[in-house]
Amino acid sequence: MRKSRILGIDPGLVRCGWGMVESEGSRLSFVACGVIKPDTKLPLSERLLVLHHALQAIIEQHRPTCAAIEETFVNVNANATLKLGNARGALLLSLAQAGLSVSEYAPNLVKKTVVGAGRADKAQVDMMVQTLLPGCGSHGLDAMDALAIAITHAQHQGITPYINMGVEA
Repeated sequence: MRKSRILGIDPGLVRCGWGMVESEGSRLSFVACGVIKPDTKLPLSERLLVLHHALQAIIEQHRPTCAAIEETFVNVNANATLKLGNARGALLLSLAQAGLSVSEYAPNLVKKTVVGAGRADKAQVDMMVQTLLPGCGSHGLDAMDALAIAITHAQHQGITPYINMGVEA
């Protein structure tokens, strides 16, 4: 049975959740999680750099074998959606630079996978993540969402992987 370490990311420019689980067959275990919080007073380019450096440090410390990230939820505010897209771009670049395969999941699929309902609220996701990963405790909604994304990847094993284009530095 192959063991994999999955890094889940709930992207954000103000609060970016991350969570790591280990998957071996149908068994999941909690590794670590947290939230990256760039200073909101920094210019956009510097906030993106903070995301990049923080994610590099997490990857170096925890050594994931693959990653999963939540797809952009397009809302009414186009400017907010664009800023989220910038954050996702910086995060995707960091993951690709580390040589990780990346899968993307829609928010409704994550909720349906973890809770059983695509319209579940964040509190329900938090509770189910704690149930599925005994001993992980609650680490804030963004970190718990990231763990839910990692759990989703473990269940779906990368239905739509981001393909490494083989570009070398």
